[in-house]
Amino acid sequence: MNIYRSFLFIAWIFLGVKLVAAELSVQWLERTPPAVNVGVSFGVPFKQGEWQPADVLSAQASLGQQVPAQTWPLAVWPDGSIKWLGVAVSGGPKLGGPLRLAKGVAAVPAVALTATQDANGVTVDTGVIQCRLAARGAAFMESLKIAGREVAREGRLVALSEDRAEYAISGTVREELFESEISRVTLEQAGPVRAVVKIEGLHRALRGGRGWLPFTVRLYFSAGVEAVRMVHTFIFDGDQEKDFIRGLGVRFTVPLREEMQNRHVRFSGEGTGLWSEPVQPAVGRQGRFAAKADGSDIYLDQLAGKPVPNRDRLNARGVNLLEQWAVWDSFRLIQPNADGFSVEKRTNSASAWIPAGAGKRASGLVYVGDVSGGLAVSLKNFWQSYPAALEVQHASTTAADLTVWLWTPAAPSMDLRHYDIKAHGLEAVYEDVQPGFSTATGVARTSELTLFPSAAVPTKSETVAQAEVGRAPPVLVCPPEVLHQARAFGLWSLPNRSTPFKKTIEDGLDETLAFYQKAVEQHRWYGFWDFGDFMHSYDADRHVWRYDLGGMAWDNSELGTDMWLWYSFLRSGRADIFRLAEAMTRHTGEVDCYHLGRFAGLGSRHNVRHWGCGAKEARISQAAYRRFYYYLTTDERVGDLMREMTLADYAATELDPMRLAQPATEAEKKIAPGRVRLGPDWLAFVGNWMTEWERTGDTKWRDKILAGIDSLSAMPLGMKNGKNLVFGYDPKTNQLFALSEVAGDYNLATIMGGGEVAIELGEMLNDPRWDKLWLQFCRLTTASAEVIRQDMITGNEGDGDALYARPDRLAAYVYYKTKNPAFAKRALGGGGFGGGFRASGAPMRRIEGPEVLNSIDESPRVSTNSAAQAGLLAIEILELCADQLPIEAPAPRREETESAAGPRTRRTPRAP
Repeated sequence: MNIYRSFLFIAWIFLGVKLVAAELSVQWLERTPPAVNVGVSFGVPFKQGEWQPADVLSAQASLGQQVPAQTWPLAVWPDGSIKWLGVAVSGGPKLGGPLRLAKGVAAVPAVALTATQDANGVTVDTGVIQCRLAARGAAFMESLKIAGREVAREGRLVALSEDRAEYAISGTVREELFESEISRVTLEQAGPVRAVVKIEGLHRALRGGRGWLPFTVRLYFSAGVEAVRMVHTFIFDGDQEKDFIRGLGVRFTVPLREEMQNRHVRFSGEGTGLWSEPVQPAVGRQGRFAAKADGSDIYLDQLAGKPVPNRDRLNARGVNLLEQWAVWDSFRLIQPNADGFSVEKRTNSASAWIPAGAGKRASGLVYVGDVSGGLAVSLKNFWQSYPAALEVQHASTTAADLTVWLWTPAAPSMDLRHYDIKAHGLEAVYEDVQPGFSTATGVARTSELTLFPSAAVPTKSETVAQAEVGRAPPVLVCPPEVLHQARAFGLWSLPNRSTPFKKTIEDGLDETLAFYQKAVEQHRWYGFWDFGDFMHSYDADRHVWRYDLGGMAWDNSELGTDMWLWYSFLRSGRADIFRLAEAMTRHTGEVDCYHLGRFAGLGSRHNVRHWGCGAKEARISQAAYRRFYYYLTTDERVGDLMREMTLADYAATELDPMRLAQPATEAEKKIAPGRVRLGPDWLAFVGNWMTEWERTGDTKWRDKILAGIDSLSAMPLGMKNGKNLVFGYDPKTNQLFALSEVAGDYNLATIMGGGEVAIELGEMLNDPRWDKLWLQFCRLTTASAEVIRQDMITGNEGDGDALYARPDRLAAYVYYKTKNPAFAKRALGGGGFGGGFRASGAPMRRIEGPEVLNSIDESPRVSTNSAAQAGLLAIEILELCADQLPIEAPAPRREETESAAGPRTRRTPRAP
């Protein structure tokens, strides 16, 4: 029996897919287990009815050992079965390769994590570390102990403001120091494998008492693990015209008990590079002369971080040298841009900083401690999110301050003002700026840190391993085949190059992704407020993306860029695509959306400044763009974001999305409190409600959707009712109202996530009314009112030649549901489907100086709108029309055969 089980397990490892019902694998994103013990959480999808709430998960490592796992429902099907299961495990190298998951008996941790909450805070014990978190005050972390010995305390947030209220009058700038003030602590999960603590508050001025910059911090603890994950979010709630953030950071106090020669500071550099020095190096003019009582040298031991003798164990010469050698008190690594960092140190505040090292891109870890214990902290995406810094102060005293600067005071102050004081117009630069709308008030930023407490100075290789884990925290994911079989996130295809046609399409998809990966680096799409986003439009004459042209700069999720990246990951399992999509989700969900204030629940259309456009809409903030990351990783912050958006329909009603493009008539104002488009507005609301319904099981969210379906079913033209598909809307009842009996069409209705939401909703609802409405919309996208009225009777208008279907995913979906080949032919013959989906129709070309600042690879007619939509079309149509695909490779489009000289301008889909 054991031999048989071993054979099955080896076969499972080889195949990487499930062997029997309810048994599947999860694999490391980067294919290798972490070199440091960590906690990892991930999501597993199931078809309806496959996994019940009472089922117990058994996890087994590649070498056969049982792995303790903690589970919880992330999403449920309408019948109560599990749609997404959250799973948490902890460990490192011993976990080995893929984990096998099945129904069975859960393993128990050797030492279970415990977490308890009382009136004064939360206490967590992972079995190796003990942490006390406060319910009030400035320090969210009162103490952090390892083996019962305190290695850090007084963990708090810090901020420096630069008030320019009087700058224009007198040139006066006033600086203030702020520290965190806790308002609420919540123990969200309490073991036995994982504990999650949520801390909320704001930054309070040390003088004057002003409170601003609300924050949320989550701390993640794992059984048997020293490392603590920290997710830090703040919201800007100041006046961008006068409130400039000078510095923003996280600070810990690290007690130092040993003598100076036994204290150490480290910074991680690029790759495996490490800057590592004692606070007082035991070396001088004549080399290594600090000696033990027996005359042997201590310097090499000191450099390795090993304990060296205290003064009372040194000979007289050694004591004399220690008294004369410099003691270094403060250290810092500053990353002011994406291409260079410097390391400096000084002996005291009355003396100069001296250069101590330099490099290009630091991975973002700082350590301070002595041979009795210390703390390392790593900031993810450190150099990508410049200007950042790592700092150690007071290392020559009894307690050092370790600060991770998310925005370093060594850089110019954070300036959130709009890029101009006047608008430039849609016709001129695609810009929709309105007075008072180009505001950063309400936008947010999330950073991820990892804390590594230690009972001694880690080896240099251990510090490098910690830096790598902090730079790219380990991720466990289901293989693409498992996700595809579960139909996670709807209908999409797996890569297939079995025919010349499929190979051409797949090669084109890969080429476009590679182009954008290279564009991020070549055009330096980095920075605290920018990292994660793509640019919208390209200028082939200047050989730059149109970073300075109104609405043609940052993309802000315009035509489903987020979805394109996530579906590209789902089908490939590629780590590089995951990291690209992850960064975009972090950015677009925080920076491009509003989390408080007048525009809360909405996002900003593309612009030079992420918050600069006057179009504030639910299509940018919608949960449909965030669900991927949430369900794949269980990230609670993204869960918060999606929950915030469930009330976006109220905000959208206050800010009619068509108020300028199609002003409401007096008659329309009497019909309903507000107006929304079928898509991308109402379908964005539907995605928000669908997500909350499956996350909570609360049918009130489903009923909001059904209210709209009831309304649409009663309209003479169904979902096609109204010019530009604009409907009256009442957020209190969630009813839609017909404003006319004109047959509407709108090019943005389904290409900003609406199509994907509608398809997945069908499987959730299982409602014949919705199925009829949606299928009719897909069949008759461009049909007249007369045709639609006739279809209400016959139900088959346009079936013969798919004449009224737009040649895209909608026509493909009709084929998928009806198997009418006319719709497959329509889908495959339009939208440039056969063109390979390269970044543009023109050959790539290399541009070098003096035409450009840095050499780049250029695709002259590239458009992120076209790239995202073409990618989504290919990924979906390859699945929806799988049995209708031609065999021969598609003929190149005319643009592909042109010379690189004289590129033509190609129009892209129009935004409102």
